[in-house]
Amino acid sequence: MSIPYAVLFDMDGTLLQTEKLSTPAFQRTFEQLREQGLWDGPTPDERELVNVLGLTIEQVWAKLLPGISEDTKKTADRLLLENELALLRQNVTDLYPGVREVLAKLHARGVALFVASNGQERYIEAICEHYGLTPLFTDLYSAGRFHTRSKRDLVAKLLRDHDVKQAVMVGDRHSDVEAGKANGLFTVGCDFGFAKPGELDGADVIITEFSQLPDHLPAPTTVNSNHP
Repeated sequence: MSIPYAVLFDMDGTLLQTEKLSTPAFQRTFEQLREQGLWDGPTPDERELVNVLGLTIEQVWAKLLPGISEDTKKTADRLLLENELALLRQNVTDLYPGVREVLAKLHARGVALFVASNGQERYIEAICEHYGLTPLFTDLYSAGRFHTRSKRDLVAKLLRDHDVKQAVMVGDRHSDVEAGKANGLFTVGCDFGFAKPGELDGADVIITEFSQLPDHLPAPTTVNSNHP
C-alpha cells in the first residue's frame, strides 16, 4: 500500500539533544578501548566528537579511530552502544522542546512519520522506546539496520519500500538536506542542533525551534514527488 504523504526525521540534533548523551558515551568508550589495549591514542575533544554526529558508524570510526582492525571496530561499536543505552536510562538528555507535541499532532492528523538516521539500529529503537515515540512512527530506518552507505541511499530505500508519493525531510546536517534534494523532497533544516554556518544552505525552509515545523510543512498534493 502506498503512502501519499510522509515526514522523515533525522534523530541526532533534530529530535534528540544528542551531545549530552554521545559525548560521555564516546569518552567512556575510548577509556575502555585503552584499558583493553585496543587503542593507545587520546580521547578526541568535545568539538571533534560533536562533529561526527550524523555520520554512519563506519565513517565515525574512520575519523576517530583511523587504522583500527575490523575486530576492534566491532568492539568499539558494542561498547559505544552499551554506554549510550546506559546513559539513556540515566536520563542524561532529552528530546528538543516541542518534539513530543509536534509528532503527536502530526500523527493525529494521519501524517506518516519515519525516522531516517545514520545511527545504529538498537540506538534508534531505544531512544524511541525510552521517550514513548515508537507508536507515532510508521517505521524506523537507520544505516545500522540496512547497512546503507549514505543518508541519500537510506532515504531512497525508505521511499521505495513504502511507496511514498510525497515526503518532507527534516534534519540538522548537510547530509539531510542533500538526501532530501537528491530524492526530490521538500527539505526543512533545523538550526538548533549541530549545524555549522552554511551547512543548511539549500534547504527549502530553516527553523530555529522544533515547534515551528507544522507551520512550514507543504500541503499534500496529488502530484507525485520526483524521487527516483
